[in-house]
Amino acid sequence: MPISRTRARLGLRYYHDHSFGYRSPRRFTVPDYTPEQLQNRAKNAALLRYVDSFRIHGHRAALIDPLNKMQRDDVAALDPSRYGLTSGNEVYDLDGIVWYNGDPRPDLTSTPISSKLRWTLEQITNHLKDVYAGAIAYEFMHSPSKAERLWFGHLVESQDSTTRKHKYSPAVKKRIWKNLVISEILDKFLQDKFPNLKRYGLEGAESMIPALDTLFSTASSVGIEHIMIGMPHRGRLNLLTGLLEYSPRALLHKIKGNSELPEWLGATGDVISHLAINSSIKSNGKNLTVQLLQNPSHLEAINPVALGKTRGKQYSLIHTSDSSCMLGDKVMCVQLHGDAAFTGQGVVMESLGLSNLPHYTSGGSVHIVVNNNVGYTTPGTIARSSLYCSDIGKMINAPVLHCNGDFPEDVSRAMEIAFEYRNFFRKDIIVDLITYRRWGHNELDEPGFTQPLMYQEIRQRASVPQRYEQELITEGIIDAATAADFRKERTSFLQAELDQSTSYRPTSEWDSGQEESVARGKWSDMVWPASPTAAHDPDTGVERDILTRVGKASVKAPDGFNVHERLKRHIGTRLKSLESGVSINWGTAEAFAFGSLMLEGHDVRISGQDVGRGTFSHRHAMLVDQTTEEVVVPLNEFLFGGRLELANSSLSEFAVLGFEYGMSWESPNLLPIWEAQFGDFFNGAQIIIDTFITSSETKWAMQSGLVMLLPHGLDGAGPEHSSMRIERMLQLTNDPYSSQHNVNVNMSIANPTTASQYFHLLRRQMKRNFRKPLVIAAPKGLLRSPAASSRIEDFLPGTSFRAVLPDSSVSPPQVRRVILVSGKLYYDLVKERTARGLDETVAIIRVEELCPFPFADIKETLAPFLDSGANNQIVWVQEEAQNQGAWTHFMPRLQNLFMEAGWRNDVNYVGRPASEVPAVGVAKIHSAQVSQIMENAFSGI
Repeated sequence: MPISRTRARLGLRYYHDHSFGYRSPRRFTVPDYTPEQLQNRAKNAALLRYVDSFRIHGHRAALIDPLNKMQRDDVAALDPSRYGLTSGNEVYDLDGIVWYNGDPRPDLTSTPISSKLRWTLEQITNHLKDVYAGAIAYEFMHSPSKAERLWFGHLVESQDSTTRKHKYSPAVKKRIWKNLVISEILDKFLQDKFPNLKRYGLEGAESMIPALDTLFSTASSVGIEHIMIGMPHRGRLNLLTGLLEYSPRALLHKIKGNSELPEWLGATGDVISHLAINSSIKSNGKNLTVQLLQNPSHLEAINPVALGKTRGKQYSLIHTSDSSCMLGDKVMCVQLHGDAAFTGQGVVMESLGLSNLPHYTSGGSVHIVVNNNVGYTTPGTIARSSLYCSDIGKMINAPVLHCNGDFPEDVSRAMEIAFEYRNFFRKDIIVDLITYRRWGHNELDEPGFTQPLMYQEIRQRASVPQRYEQELITEGIIDAATAADFRKERTSFLQAELDQSTSYRPTSEWDSGQEESVARGKWSDMVWPASPTAAHDPDTGVERDILTRVGKASVKAPDGFNVHERLKRHIGTRLKSLESGVSINWGTAEAFAFGSLMLEGHDVRISGQDVGRGTFSHRHAMLVDQTTEEVVVPLNEFLFGGRLELANSSLSEFAVLGFEYGMSWESPNLLPIWEAQFGDFFNGAQIIIDTFITSSETKWAMQSGLVMLLPHGLDGAGPEHSSMRIERMLQLTNDPYSSQHNVNVNMSIANPTTASQYFHLLRRQMKRNFRKPLVIAAPKGLLRSPAASSRIEDFLPGTSFRAVLPDSSVSPPQVRRVILVSGKLYYDLVKERTARGLDETVAIIRVEELCPFPFADIKETLAPFLDSGANNQIVWVQEEAQNQGAWTHFMPRLQNLFMEAGWRNDVNYVGRPASEVPAVGVAKIHSAQVSQIMENAFSGI
C-alpha cells in the first residue's frame, strides 16, 4: 500500500498509526455549550459547582461496601449550603448544568444537548444522590477528555442508571438468580464432598457471575464474537462450570487426583485453579466464543498475555474484514483482578501502559476487580497508599465504577455501563466489585486470626444468592418451592457428574480425530512436538533470486523519500553484498529471513524498545523521512504476502514479553520476536519466562513459537549489559543428561556465530510443523564483523541450521588439543591461535545450539580426534564465569557422552573463575581476564 504524504505533512507517523491491524480510533468533536447554556451556567454558577461536586466526590458517599468497613468520612463538598444554596424549594433551570431522564443521548458530533426542565434544589439533590451516592459510584471527572466527561455524565444522569429506575424484566432477574445459585451450589457441593480442597470459591462475591453474564450478553448483542479472559484463582471454578460450561465431570476427575490431559502427551498438567477452556456458548441468542486463558499462580501475570492473545485475534479478523472493521468490533479482552494484587503487582501498571499504544491496544479492556477488602490476611487499609484499589487505573484516565456486590442488579447495570463506554471509546474501564470473602485466602484458612470483627459479621450474614432469592420471592417472581427445587436439581446434577467422573477420560486438542479442536483451523498443520511426524530439522534454504529480491526491497525507499545521509552507506553496503554474494552481515541475513517468510505468507512481529532501528543501529528495518518524519517499512512497501510489524515498545519487559507470548498463542503463522535492549533485561520479565514460556507446553499443552533475542557478550560493559544469563536459561530446560531418541525439550537455546546460522534459526521456527520457544544469545560486536558474515551459498536450498560447526581448517592426526566453544569468543580464539602459530595443532569447534544438547553432532565432530585412541586434550572455553555460561550444563552431558562413546579423555574448563556478577566494571581487570583466558586455552601444548 503506498504511503500517505498527506499524513506526513500533518506531522503524523503513518506506520505507527496504521500498523499490523491497528486502526486509528474514532475522533470526537464535542459541541460547545450554546450561548443560552453558557448564560445559564454563569447565572447559576453556585449550582454548577454543587453539581460538579457530586460528579467528582459523590463516590465517597456512595453505599458501595457490603460490610460498611471502608473508611468513609463525611463529604462536606456535597452540602449545598457550602455553595450558598439554602432553599430547597428554589427552582433552577437545568439547561447545560445537569441532565435528567429523557434527555437525548449525545452523539458528540452534532449540536449541544439541551435540558428544558426546571427543578427545585431538593429535586436536584435527590437526583444527584440517586445517581452518584447509591450502590454504584462513578469516577470519571479525572479524565482530561471533555468528550468522555460529557458522555459519561449525561449517560448516568439522564439514563436509567440505577435499579430503582432501571427495572429488569422477571426473566432477566430469574437468570441473575440462577447464576448466583449455580455458583453457590458448586461451592457447597465441593465443600461437602472435598472438605480439604483449596478451591478458592466465590462465596461472598457471587455477583461476579451475573456481572460476566451481563457483559457477555451486552457484548454479543452488538457484534462481539470473541472474548479473551485473564483471571486469577478466585471464582475460577464457578465461572468454568457455570457460564463457560466446563464439564463438572472433568473437574471432579481432576479433583480426585487425575490429570486433565491425556497420558500420551507426557504433560505434567496443573492445579485446578489454573484450568482453562475455549468455549462456544450462546449469549443473547448469538454464538460467542469465550476463551478463559491458562494462568499461573503469579497474580496478574496473565494480564499482558490476555492482551496479546486478544490483539492476535483482532489482527486475524481485521486482516480478513473490510476497512470499516475497527479494533474491538469483534474481539474484547476481559481482565479480572483481586484488589490486593491490582494495587501491588507492577505488571498491572505495565499492562495498563500498553492499553492505548498503537502496537499493543486491542480496542479497550473491561477490568473487574473482585474486591474482598483484604489480601491474604492484609486489610486494604495497610495494603495500598490510595483510597481505592482501582486508583492505579487513573494513570491512563480510565473511568471507574465502584459497585456493591450485595446488589446483583446494580452490578449488572454497572457492567452494561462499562461495556457501553468501552465500546464507544475503545478504551479501558474498571469495575470495582466490592464484596467479601466468606472463608480465608482459601477454605482451609482461619481468617478470624487476623480479621475477627470482619468475620464475626460475615458469619452472621445470609449469602448473596440467598438474599437475592428472598427479594425475588417477596416480589413474587419466584416462590420458595421453585427455589428449593432448583437447588435440589443442581445438587443432584453435580452428584451424577461425580458418579460418572470415575469413567471420565480426558481429551486434548492434539488428539487425532477431535471434531472440536484448537489443532484445527490455523493450527491444523501443526503436530504435537513429541509426535513421530514432528519435523525438527527442515530445509530452510531459499533460492538466490528470492534472497536478492528481498535484500533489495529491504533498503528501498519510496520516490522522494529523504533518507538519512549515514544510512546511504548502510544501503550501499547491503546492495554491494547482494551483488557480490559475500560479506552478508547480520542485518541482511535477518532481512532475508523476514522477507522470505513474508513471501511465503507468514507474518513477522518484532517487539522491543528499539527494534525499528536496532539497539546497535544495525537493523534499520524502518526508515524515517528526514524532512517529514514519515515512517516507512520497506519490506511492507515492496513485498506482497505477510506483514512485518516493528513494534517499538514502552520501556517495559514484563508486560511486553507477556504480550508477545499471548500473540504467539493465537496463530502459528506469526513469527513473534521479543528483543531485549541488552540480554540481562529479561530478568524484569522472569515471571513470564518461568510460568509461561518454559512451562506452558507441559502444564497446558500449549505451543508457542516465540523468539527471544537477548544480546550477549562480555565486552567490558560492566556487570549489567553483558550477559543474557545463559546458565539461567539452560537451567530452565528439561534437556536430558544423556543421549535419547526423539527428545522433546521445552525450548531451544542457541548461540549462533554467523549471519547465515541466525537466518536458518529464524526460518526453522516457521518451517517446522510444530512450535517451540527459541532463545537466541544475540550478538553485539559480531553484527558488523566481517568474520561473522556469510556467503550467499550459505542461504540457498539444501542448507539449514547446524547445531555444531566443525573446524575444517585442521587435520585430525596433527591436532593435540580440541577446544569446544560457544559464541563470539570463537573469533578471539582463532585470532590467538594464529598469533601463537598453533593453526595446525589446535582444533576449535563451535557449539551453536546449547539446548537440546547436540549429543550426536558433538560425537560425530569429535570422533576423528578421539576414536583412534589419541590422548588429545579436550577443553571447554567460555568467557563467562565458571558458575555461569554453559559450562555447568555441558559438563555432565559431555561426561555422559564420553562414557557412552568409550572415550577416556578428560574435559577441562577454561574461563573466568566463579563470580557473583556476570562481568567486572573495571577495564583493566576485564582486559587481564581476557588475556588469562587466552593463556589458559593455549598454554601447555
